[in-house]
Amino acid sequence: MSLVFSIVTCTWNSEPYLADCIDSVLKQDYPLIEWIFVDGGSNDGTLERIRSVPHPYRLLENVRGGISNAMNAGLRAASGDIVIHLHSDDYLHGSDVLTRVAGLFQSSGCQWLFGRTLALIGNSLYADNYVAPRFSYASLLRRNFIPHTATFVRRELMLQAGGFDTRLKYAMDYDMWLKLADVSKPLQLDEPLAVFREHSGSLSTRERMAAMEEEFQIRLNYAGGNILAKAIHHARYFVRRQRTLRQGETR
Repeated sequence: MSLVFSIVTCTWNSEPYLADCIDSVLKQDYPLIEWIFVDGGSNDGTLERIRSVPHPYRLLENVRGGISNAMNAGLRAASGDIVIHLHSDDYLHGSDVLTRVAGLFQSSGCQWLFGRTLALIGNSLYADNYVAPRFSYASLLRRNFIPHTATFVRRELMLQAGGFDTRLKYAMDYDMWLKLADVSKPLQLDEPLAVFREHSGSLSTRERMAAMEEEFQIRLNYAGGNILAKAIHHARYFVRRQRTLRQGETR
């Protein structure tokens, strides 16, 4: 049986970047795509651009309450087999991404998988400046190395996990990966599946320290009552925080 992809694209005044996202989906050579746009109340031409998309889609308008709530709204509206949250400023890397991913789901029997992303900075693409570790729950708890926009999950598994935690502002994806990894090991790919656009409006760029703090709190939560594990997380967080502060001072 052929798999159906549910692509959830969250938007909010995204018109400057949305064209690349839309174009990358329209170029896919895989035909079974359900597309859901979730908009938070745009007033910059985003809705007009969405309405011009020459592909069947659903548009959920005025979905408030933050990005986690928007992604959950898209998840609830989805009916496909595989869900990807492809945000409006990101795009798929190549026209055969969905074809390759569908084949891997069917041949491996996995419940979710992730690949790598390329970073778009200005007009140039850059690969990761580190080698992602081999997946294990322990390695994921040490560091989030799963890129959201290159992650594909069976819809039923994501619903089983309860969706994204709406109390989180930055690291809701990391929390989701830890919930999923607790019940199912993902298939890990080393090839780029998507492009992540870095710009001044990105939360990860604008509020990096707050995002680090939220990820740290998530690690402590999943460490449970293990005092030694919590102490190690504290030590790692201190080192990362100091390194990030130094990098900020040199910019």
